Amino acid sequence: MDRGVLVSTTEVSTDRYVGTRVPRVEDARLVAGAGCYVDDITRAGMLHIAFVRSTVARGRILGVDTSEALAIDGVKAIYLAADINPAIHELRYSLDGMVGGSSQWPALAEDEVRFVGDPIAVVVATNRYVAEDAVDMVIVDYDVLPPVVDYRTAPESDDLVHAAFAKNLAIELPGRPASEMDPIFDAAAHVVRQTVYQQAHSPMPMETRGIVAEWSSPSGEMTIWISSQSPHEARGFASRILGVPEHRVRVVCKDTGGGFGQKVVPQREEICVMIAAKIIGVPVKWIEDRQEHLMSAGMARQDHGNARMAFDEDGKIVAAELDHVQNIGAYPIPSPLTGAGAVGMLFPGPYRVPQATFSLKLVYTNTVGRVAYRGPWQYESMAREVLLDTAARQMDIDPIELRRRNLLRADEMPVSNPLGMPYSDATPLETFDKAIEALDYPAFRREQEAARAAGRYLGVGTCSYIEPTSASTPFMATEGATIRVNPSGTVDVYVNGGSAGNSVETTVVQLTADALGVAIEDVNTIQGDTAVTPFGAGTQGSRSGSMTAGAVAVTATGVREKIVAIAAHKLGVDAADIDFIRGRASVRGVPGPELTLAEIADIAYYQPDSLPPGVSPGLESSGRYKAQAPMIWANATHVCTCEVDIETGEVTLLRFIVGEDIGPMINPNVVEGQIRGGTVQGIGGALYEHLAYDESGNPVTTTFMDYLMPTTTEVPANIEIVHVETMGPGPGGFKGVGEGGAIGSAPAVVNAVADALAPFGIEISELPLSPARIVAMVDAARGEAVAR
Repeated sequence: MDRGVLVSTTEVSTDRYVGTRVPRVEDARLVAGAGCYVDDITRAGMLHIAFVRSTVARGRILGVDTSEALAIDGVKAIYLAADINPAIHELRYSLDGMVGGSSQWPALAEDEVRFVGDPIAVVVATNRYVAEDAVDMVIVDYDVLPPVVDYRTAPESDDLVHAAFAKNLAIELPGRPASEMDPIFDAAAHVVRQTVYQQAHSPMPMETRGIVAEWSSPSGEMTIWISSQSPHEARGFASRILGVPEHRVRVVCKDTGGGFGQKVVPQREEICVMIAAKIIGVPVKWIEDRQEHLMSAGMARQDHGNARMAFDEDGKIVAAELDHVQNIGAYPIPSPLTGAGAVGMLFPGPYRVPQATFSLKLVYTNTVGRVAYRGPWQYESMAREVLLDTAARQMDIDPIELRRRNLLRADEMPVSNPLGMPYSDATPLETFDKAIEALDYPAFRREQEAARAAGRYLGVGTCSYIEPTSASTPFMATEGATIRVNPSGTVDVYVNGGSAGNSVETTVVQLTADALGVAIEDVNTIQGDTAVTPFGAGTQGSRSGSMTAGAVAVTATGVREKIVAIAAHKLGVDAADIDFIRGRASVRGVPGPELTLAEIADIAYYQPDSLPPGVSPGLESSGRYKAQAPMIWANATHVCTCEVDIETGEVTLLRFIVGEDIGPMINPNVVEGQIRGGTVQGIGGALYEHLAYDESGNPVTTTFMDYLMPTTTEVPANIEIVHVETMGPGPGGFKGVGEGGAIGSAPAVVNAVADALAPFGIEISELPLSPARIVAMVDAARGEAVAR
């Protein structure tokens, strides 16, 4: 297929499964409640773990009294930092080289606690109830110290989260000198500045973190069941932590109830469970409850940026600059730099920007550590797209027209942005136009005008972004697969997995059925068990579809060639004359005998003397795909319309449209599910979710009564999706789709609310857009109007 703009119809040849809405193979199991999550795992003699956690944000540990807790019937052991931390052989993530160095954090707090929820002790008991009772009986004596809570003022604080980091700065990267940028801005016809503060919120998977660890002393082997996006990363990490050879660690990830980046790598609690299992010598289980999760599993998104853009007389972008500051909490996982550098690099976005620069500050605070979250560089879109709408209002240009003047087109690809990001195979303007066409923008503006005349406030907002997917960094540069045709004629395909709701199971089955030419009902997939699956990086970085497609294609080629060779030999023709479709081999254009895959497998396994010369027995192969490009670029435009009640502050979303170019779709149901799920998460980030702390560093949103999330009544009943397809550089032309929905939705919602409130002259600077914040902004604007 030639590269170009194609509107998807999702209709393909009846000889292919890829591109069709094949029902998800995992649904029957999951809908029936027959899934297997970590909490479903039970081992003989298994004990349960609960954590004693800090109740203060910052303080020295003067002593820990465990005597009363140890006296409780059923308590088997309590481990402190002196027991756990020295037992760690090597704390290193495979991602360390990719994200800017390792973080040597203690598994348990040693001399000082650094956030409320910081783990201090591990209680091991016969069941979770006893363990939690014992936690309440452990007495920790603190010398309470002043906490550093506000990341905005942390660099000026005399108090330090970590003594080794002056000004509480983990990393500070300067931008281009002012002497280079200021003349460009000074000479521009228009310069627009804006600062947007984005609040902390959390990935919030349905399944919290959990792990079961079982140590076998006689063999020196560890088996781990864990809720993880990356089984092989967990295996390598455990091997280094325990100081045992990797082949003696087996990690099993069955069903995982969501991850969103938070579960790419094990965290401090999982380390403690691994060490505790080795010390005590029996299986141990830890399942995180939701309050623990909200205190300790990690936060994301809390940052702000001082953004400015320069425009010429025609509204063309001349230059862009972002001074970006990010809260990384006390113990960022896996590294302080996770995702941060990409924010500035991607700030120019899918636009024609001749000059750009960015600076970066990563700030430690006495709050929970930062973790990756679905598009961890998302702030670049928030800052840029909100600024563009503000610029349009200040220059009196329609925001849609302003974007059309500046968006890159497909025929300009490949092109590098001014900070060196090499865009290719993307359609920013074409996708934008499709989304705007689906809205019927002129009709909405007429509706908005009529509503305002009636005292109602409607708004429309957009966000256009370009997203790097399937980045071929060292840890993620390859993906493996093993395909085995069984003697019965069924097919097993083994891949790393890490499926966390993104339907890798269905994707692999479709890809394999097409690559081999067999019936889809005859294909099974085995995933998530490091004892039998080939190494892979798992579910992260919007890579699963494209990288697995490559691995399946590489591996299936040899198996299919062998199938055809055996069939040709048996039927007495050349291999070029064989049609092998839906698991049946025949001579092309000649009515007559056929061979089923089961009959071909019988020859391969049981009749080696009947094989063609040079063909070895068996029908199985392992292969490994190496990414063909540094990254694959997807792009999208989100369009949101809303109504804002200025008296109550309620935001009602009216329509939500996503124009998406993620290449050809392996399964439109899966693709659109990923887009819609991510979109809802972004809506939550814009309007509801807030991982908040008080001035003393106490988390104040540790239940779903306080931490608000969108439900079916708050999001549009139908998130509309229009597709544009361009071929990517990998097998099948597939691109990534996992993170995009969460990147583009929040800025589109913010812009829609800002547009609705435009008659009041309101400029949005802080999130979330809660009813109270909206009412306060409107009241302030009205007060200023009266004062004038």
